[in-house]
Amino acid sequence: MKPKRFHGLKRPKLRQSWNKYNLFNLAHMRSPKIGRGDNETFFQQKWRAKGMLRAYHGEHVVERKWERMFRRRLLAVAEMNPKYMAAFDGSELAAGRGSGRQIPPRWEMDNRSRMRVTPYMQMAFAPMERRLDIAVFRAMFASSARQARQFCVHGAVKVNGKKMPFPGYRLNPGDMFQVDPERVMFATGAKKDPSAMRPRRQPAAALPSNDTDAPAEDAAEAEAAAENAEEAAEAKPADAEQDPDTTDAPEPVRADMKPTRQQIQDIVKKAKQIIAEEDLSGGQKQSLRKFIKEVKPLLTRAGRPSASPTEITDELARMLGELKIGRDTSAEEESKKEAESDDPLDDLTSAQLEQLEARMQEHIRNEQENPYDPTKPYATPWRPRPFMAPFATIPRYLEVNQNICAAVYLRHPVARRGDAEVPTPFPYEVNQLAYNWYLRRR
Repeated sequence: MKPKRFHGLKRPKLRQSWNKYNLFNLAHMRSPKIGRGDNETFFQQKWRAKGMLRAYHGEHVVERKWERMFRRRLLAVAEMNPKYMAAFDGSELAAGRGSGRQIPPRWEMDNRSRMRVTPYMQMAFAPMERRLDIAVFRAMFASSARQARQFCVHGAVKVNGKKMPFPGYRLNPGDMFQVDPERVMFATGAKKDPSAMRPRRQPAAALPSNDTDAPAEDAAEAEAAAENAEEAAEAKPADAEQDPDTTDAPEPVRADMKPTRQQIQDIVKKAKQIIAEEDLSGGQKQSLRKFIKEVKPLLTRAGRPSASPTEITDELARMLGELKIGRDTSAEEESKKEAESDDPLDDLTSAQLEQLEARMQEHIRNEQENPYDPTKPYATPWRPRPFMAPFATIPRYLEVNQNICAAVYLRHPVARRGDAEVPTPFPYEVNQLAYNWYLRRR
């Protein structure tokens, strides 16, 4: 049986995922128009709304578990503005109650502000936000709720310093959860080139022969050779050591020069970019071209079998260090150096040399902080995965530190006037119908 597509485009279902097809469905989503006609009964309207919201809110959680999590009584509702609550203690609101000091509203005014409705019904799926896997996804530590669940099961998530392998763990206010940074970089980083991850094929000589037409004599000879090898192995003492004079020395392991070659290529590219972008004179361009010409032979040396990353790096650092030319600002010494020295770099001014040195140092620093590493399961140097920006939002009830891949569950989600903290792409009416579906008596 062919499995159904998780992200369908004909009959789309919105998911908690950063997938590009899900982003397409979110961008083209229209109002479901439930309850605006006489074609559906109230039961059918609630059924449709419940199916749409359950496809988004915890679709990897079975229905019976969610029904146990559902609460008829909604979570806290805060009518006050959080900025106002942070600035005042609320005592001024009770100062005029019952004393006649309150200012009554003037209902005869036509330009009075319209009261904003508090979306209570959007808090129906607030208990789902307490789950550990959903919180990991909301904190942008995983690209989907299913991937966050996988991180929890594989032991990559800690709660209050202890490993928590249960994705259904319900967080309490003040709990801190942390995800392995390597998993976060894999989840939020660009994918690796599939050709680099493809395993190499074994040579044909190393593969076992499946020729069924081989003569019986060859099979007998192979069997006899195997028996002789077994007898020789039994006759040899267990603690026998190989003669170092007759034993072939192991072949030296060739160092991986790809990061070093990549660093040299990036420096050459950066120097060419400076030549193309900056307004330099002919002598200044000639000096930079000479620097590029001196750097390029390092690529050839890095490709040799006997190349050492340490030697190449030291040579590159020496060449970059030569750019630090100490220059006196006095006109006499300046004229003497120009007369005595034939170095093309002397055509550059002090400001241009400082700018070139700063750019080179910044490039080397970026290479050290975000190096090329082929052993990583994600593309290096690390860069964010595509289609990530539209999902870059963190709810208010989470305090996230992206540097250490940790977050604190501050409090339960609340609803305020015109706003509810439970992220959902569906309108108020759909949430109301879904809440009424689970509100029925059983």
